[in-house]
Amino acid sequence: MAWEDEQNPWGKKKGPQTPEELIAMLIQKIKEAFAGGGSGSGGGEAGTGRPASGSGPGLGKIAMVIIVILLISVANSAYFTIKPGEQGVVLRFGKTLKIAEPGLNFKVPMVDQVIKVDVKNVNKEEFGFRTIRAAQRSQYDNRGFDEESLMLTGDKNVIDVEWIVQYKIKDPVAYLFKVGDARQAVRDVSETSIRRIIGNMDFDFVLGNRDVLAATSARNMQKELDRYESGIDIVKVQLQDVNPPEAVKPAFNEVNEADQDMKRLVNEAEEHYNREIPKARGQAKQVLEESHGYAVERINRAEGETARFKSILIEYARAREVTRKRMYLETMQEVLPRVEDIYLVDKGQKSILPLLNLNKAINK
Repeated sequence: MAWEDEQNPWGKKKGPQTPEELIAMLIQKIKEAFAGGGSGSGGGEAGTGRPASGSGPGLGKIAMVIIVILLISVANSAYFTIKPGEQGVVLRFGKTLKIAEPGLNFKVPMVDQVIKVDVKNVNKEEFGFRTIRAAQRSQYDNRGFDEESLMLTGDKNVIDVEWIVQYKIKDPVAYLFKVGDARQAVRDVSETSIRRIIGNMDFDFVLGNRDVLAATSARNMQKELDRYESGIDIVKVQLQDVNPPEAVKPAFNEVNEADQDMKRLVNEAEEHYNREIPKARGQAKQVLEESHGYAVERINRAEGETARFKSILIEYARAREVTRKRMYLETMQEVLPRVEDIYLVDKGQKSILPLLNLNKAINK
């Protein structure tokens, strides 16, 4: 039997002793109110028409409990806590009132609304792949994301690009209310920017200039998101992988190998050119300098011989016989040491008479 039906020895009902009993009483009174106030007519005691004993104080206690619960609820909703790295947007009747900083803050209960936004952590969006497990050696899956990664370059080639966009929230009000879906806006703007940039570049330039592509894309994305007033700050755009599609990879590798061979041969030819051309130029310059020296030598020698001939001519004009004999002797002195064989010719002899070469015999 319920506790409210039990009576103490003095004929009065025993009041609730614990909060659990008070709550049970509250629930029972609510049930009785919806049921018509009990089984007796008019809500009084059976057959008397008088109010049931103890009903008045019970309703007062119920009202008191309800008021206390409402006061506790209002008091709890009058303050809120913002964690470090967060900001709270306080709304009053749907209008932005203020930005709450980390710590304990207060608001008008039942009127103000608080939306907490994480402005410290860096968010990440992946394109062309998804991270399965993030660890020291992360695992990735790029199957089924060709629509995101396959693009057309400026020279009408298809390229497979996988990249990551990292961003933070710099303006929580704009992030919440200026753009309907900020995450999707980041994805759409990033994909549009990357495709536009790659569409204006050649295939080989994209493969060899990832840093330029990433920096240009980050600038364009930030400019576009600022134009939308999205409240998002692009931290970094990183290209994970840039490759030709799987279907043409073997042919691309062959072209790459041929290109590497061509570059190797060109480098070898340039090395040979850089070695032989300076050498030939040095030799040509040496021959040219030698020719200049030879010309100067011949000119000086000719001038000296001319001066000598003129001096001899003067002496010859003074003493012809003496000068002629001196010239003959000087010439013989210069010629005879170079003669190896000497022959004496006698008018009376019919054959040539060789002269004994004493110098050769002495040398032997």
